[in-house]
Amino acid sequence: MNIQNAVDKNKYKHDRIILHSDCNSFYASVECLHNAKIRSKPVAVGGDAENRHGIILAKNEIAKKYNIKTGEAIWQAKQKCPELIVVPPHFELYKRFSKMAKRIYLEYTDRVESFGLDEAWLDITGNSEHSDGFKTACEISRRIKEELGITVSIGVSFNKIFAKFGSDYKKPDAITCITRENYKDIVWNAPASDLLYVGRATKKKLKDIGIYTIGEIANTPLEILRSHLGKWGDLLYGFANGYDSSPVTRFDEHSEVKSIGNSTTTPKDIKTLEDAKIVLYVLCDSVCRRMRQQGFIAKTVCISVRDTKLNTFNRQHTMDDYTNLTAIITKNAYELFKANCRMDIPLRSIGVAVTDFAHEDIPHQINMLVNEERLSQNIELDKTLDRLKQRFGNYVVRPAVLLSDNALSGFNPKDDHIVHPVSYL
Repeated sequence: MNIQNAVDKNKYKHDRIILHSDCNSFYASVECLHNAKIRSKPVAVGGDAENRHGIILAKNEIAKKYNIKTGEAIWQAKQKCPELIVVPPHFELYKRFSKMAKRIYLEYTDRVESFGLDEAWLDITGNSEHSDGFKTACEISRRIKEELGITVSIGVSFNKIFAKFGSDYKKPDAITCITRENYKDIVWNAPASDLLYVGRATKKKLKDIGIYTIGEIANTPLEILRSHLGKWGDLLYGFANGYDSSPVTRFDEHSEVKSIGNSTTTPKDIKTLEDAKIVLYVLCDSVCRRMRQQGFIAKTVCISVRDTKLNTFNRQHTMDDYTNLTAIITKNAYELFKANCRMDIPLRSIGVAVTDFAHEDIPHQINMLVNEERLSQNIELDKTLDRLKQRFGNYVVRPAVLLSDNALSGFNPKDDHIVHPVSYL
């Protein structure tokens, strides 16, 4: 196990003690654990290459030595490593291992906040029995290895952001402590992209104004960051300076749902508006069914689009009224798409999400410009279709627009959707 900058518990006893545990190569490690024949070979978990979902989702440590990267196409990975073994994902198995890891974490604190299936924050502040963050991290690491057969990397710090940074800092099977004394030496010298939520687009914006490291983010005047990044400037400035004070939620608390969405990588390039309309309808139908299932109505529709050159953009539109009607959400998503996508480059993936929620039981304001009778009929129609699909399957009733191209419409994002635990934002 790699140990980096062990913390002096007496010097930092007044700080919060936050751990972030990250299961190393989680999907691939679980697959290798269940198949002894592939344990000593380069292994990756990937989607269906024949249906264009052929990207690397995860890889084991052996595969990493070939510079195989998550998100790249399987055919590209096999050019680097012809002997690479690609196995399909088994999410139910991963969820079972995730639950077993959470059970171990809960023996140390009830403040365990999931970040995907393979990561979690733990707040052990004030726990007299487990008040030493470094010692507790070592014990958790040992137990995960002995009881689950996989390894974890753990970051220990005084806030969630730096704890997350620490779990990424050294891998695999490592513990890194980020303290108020050493964070400038460790965190500030790291690339800006190592800070949580600095993605490719934000990295480019930072580069355009000469910011390459986390320390440069921390020392850039806030007004400059705001002018180039908007509200994200404030967020990243606080993250880089260690100002994050967000709590680790209790494990049994149901955090507020902030968005519901689905996305898909299509089996062929999307080149026309009609193709896009088919995919958008399937996604919107799934999103609206999930909203109705949870008793929500929404006011803001969001779309995300990625083209074949892997350029990505996101757009959103706030409607006049709250709704969970499939027809209305689809219409708004399609209009948003048409207004923002020129289709000069073929697309490979589309996503739809809704946000700005209210409960569907809130009083409804009658609109003189809307046919209220037709609106009520459409609400009952959607509920009837939901019951039919629940009983007889997703494809029991389909609009005619989806029958024109079964390749684009023949997927079921609602049932295939894996609901990941609540993220940081």
